[in-house]
Amino acid sequence: MSFYSIAKKFVVAPTVNTAFRPWVKGLDNIPTHGPAILASNHLSFSDSIFIPVVVPRQVRFLAKNDYWQGSGVTGTINRWFFSLSGQIPMDRSGGKASSDSLNAGLQALRDGHLLGIYPEGTRSPDGRLHRGKLGVAKLALEARVPVVPMALIGTDKVQPVGKSIPRVRRVGLIIGEPLTFDSYFDNATDRFAQRAVTDEIMSRIMRLSGQEYHDRYATDVKRKLAQSRDTDGS
Repeated sequence: MSFYSIAKKFVVAPTVNTAFRPWVKGLDNIPTHGPAILASNHLSFSDSIFIPVVVPRQVRFLAKNDYWQGSGVTGTINRWFFSLSGQIPMDRSGGKASSDSLNAGLQALRDGHLLGIYPEGTRSPDGRLHRGKLGVAKLALEARVPVVPMALIGTDKVQPVGKSIPRVRRVGLIIGEPLTFDSYFDNATDRFAQRAVTDEIMSRIMRLSGQEYHDRYATDVKRKLAQSRDTDGS
């Protein structure tokens, strides 16, 4: 039995199920075998804990590489946990580094895994659903796999941005029907095709989550909010 299975069965799942009583709709939309991308909104650091608890199969996530770069005891624990649980470090700086990270995700799909990804690229800073980045489409088209849209409900109340200690609240996960993009497979590297695929995925997530959609990247919104705080504080 793998570290992932042991930790989920004996530690994480009992704790999460007792404290947060997650509800789920559409669980039968998760493929029982073979590769697929699980594409979800992203409201909290805890999202990557709730999804694996609910989904029967192991989910590998593209997680920001900051979790592997911390120092001290906390940094060591993070590296240990994320590595042993099969997560994949994602460099979000752009260029070759980001491309290499996506290639690691692509290999996970080719190996038959479920790959979890947050198309917004980062947690929503304001509760809205933001414009998706093209990585999810690049992976789906290159690997020729279905994308399962998902919506986490209430996780922002459990662990709001900036809070390290979770609050006990009930959370939910709504799983939509898998999306297939066969008509785009021959144009996998075309950015217009990638944008069309990404926008369709985000549209489905929006319908499932009920969030307001904001057609700007979450990273840009975060930057603007930070600048406003700096201006107000000066």
